[in-house]
Amino acid sequence: MIDPFGRQIDYVRISVTDRCDFRCVYCMAENMTFLPKAELLTLEELARLCDTFIDLGVRKIRLTGGEPLVRKGIMTLFEQIGANVASGRLDELTVTTNGSQLARFAPDLYRTGVRRVNVSLDTLDPVRFQAITRWGKYDRVMAGIEAAKAAGLKVKINTVALKGVNDDEFDRLIAWCGAEGFDLTLIETMPLGDIDGDRTDQYLPLSMVRARLEQRWTLTDIPHKTSGPARYVAIGETGGRLGFITPLSHNFCEACNRVRVTCTGTMFMCLGQEDNCELREALRASEGDDLVKQAILDGIARKPKGHDFVIDRRHQKPAVGRHMSVTGG
Repeated sequence: MIDPFGRQIDYVRISVTDRCDFRCVYCMAENMTFLPKAELLTLEELARLCDTFIDLGVRKIRLTGGEPLVRKGIMTLFEQIGANVASGRLDELTVTTNGSQLARFAPDLYRTGVRRVNVSLDTLDPVRFQAITRWGKYDRVMAGIEAAKAAGLKVKINTVALKGVNDDEFDRLIAWCGAEGFDLTLIETMPLGDIDGDRTDQYLPLSMVRARLEQRWTLTDIPHKTSGPARYVAIGETGGRLGFITPLSHNFCEACNRVRVTCTGTMFMCLGQEDNCELREALRASEGDDLVKQAILDGIARKPKGHDFVIDRRHQKPAVGRHMSVTGG
């Protein structure tokens, strides 16, 4: 699949649920209204959709949420998609998780073909963790991370940089990840969804963070790339890698190779644009895959050059109204 700007689209991030067992302050309101379960794609429909994307040339699939591991029966979907990794039709199946369910599912994830997991963790301080996640259990997440490591999964920690919240912890996170053998990625807060509070106060440019980190750590740009938007540096003192995802301070759209699909079957060609393509009707209109393949291709033909993210300090409103938990993290 080639978009209008010559970029090959070979990576899809699919949300399997908008529900989550946390209520992170930068992601959700505490009292969320979730989608009726009847609106969600069934696990069978999700598996069929993944097969269709693979037929069209997708080589990497990431399952997201909400929290993907809270969906009932989710391992059956991992098994079905993972069979494509075993056969060589798919290069990689990965998952982004808050870690709350990893102690339970880590061995099964490895068994189904997952080799890497991204764990969202914004602090190593239990009290601060409770304040950020509202409902999260710090000890449970740390036990899940240890279980993932023990199961043979490569762990990458994703940390949202929040001004005045966790900006005093980046050195500690780098040291901890280095000792554990984890890569770390710092992410600028994104203006998605209405939350309780003013997101403009949370925004911290990672250019400033890097400059501060370089006073202590030796950071060297490296060509390492995953299928995501992070730019990586090597950390001389730990031997680990540090990634920066900078949707606001340094646009990462020029090499975008991905689309996102919500748990209801809506494909967003760009995280920061509202244009979308509905796949659920095409899935349900026929037992064959021709209609959904054409719907996907029609969407790819409209993929924009880049997003419109901006911190709106005048109106204090999100650039995009939908929550990240709906779009898929």
